Amino acid sequence: MLLCVCLFVCACSCAIDQDPYFRLTRDSAPKLGYPKPALIHAKFFPALQGAKSKMSSSDDNSAIFVTDEPAAIENKIKRFAFSGGRQTREEHQRLGGNCDIDVSFQWLSFFEPDDAKLEHVRVEYTSGRMSTSEIKQILIDTLKPIVAQHQRMRAKVTDDMVDTFMTPRPLNL
Repeated sequence: MLLCVCLFVCACSCAIDQDPYFRLTRDSAPKLGYPKPALIHAKFFPALQGAKSKMSSSDDNSAIFVTDEPAAIENKIKRFAFSGGRQTREEHQRLGGNCDIDVSFQWLSFFEPDDAKLEHVRVEYTSGRMSTSEIKQILIDTLKPIVAQHQRMRAKVTDDMVDTFMTPRPLNL
């Protein structure tokens, strides 16, 4: 019952393995006099090392953090972003890359607002006309301004702003 109330007034992130519990809650809530909670399924970022590894704050190289400097972003992507490219340049040009496992492409699918540009990258990469280093550079060029903008905005936040935001106040439902 607490879960029903919680989901009614706030958003809680969950992984796909939590879905059965949310379905149970949705079935039970009306019987208990509560509205059905909503559930939004979200696609999570893969770690830089690929879908079989996990992002972790204890592993600096598993993710791009909003506190990373531009050089660190570039280094992490170039060194650690799992590639869907082939073993050799010739093989890659002949067979193309695999966007389903390429972390740079997967991250671009979150950050590139232009669907036509994303589709162009996919076609070029899977055809072998675009190399792994090129798709990684596109991701680097996409992420650096986003992280820099976040850092500029974060620097403007004062302690008073945080205190105001965190002060409990009545909900007007």
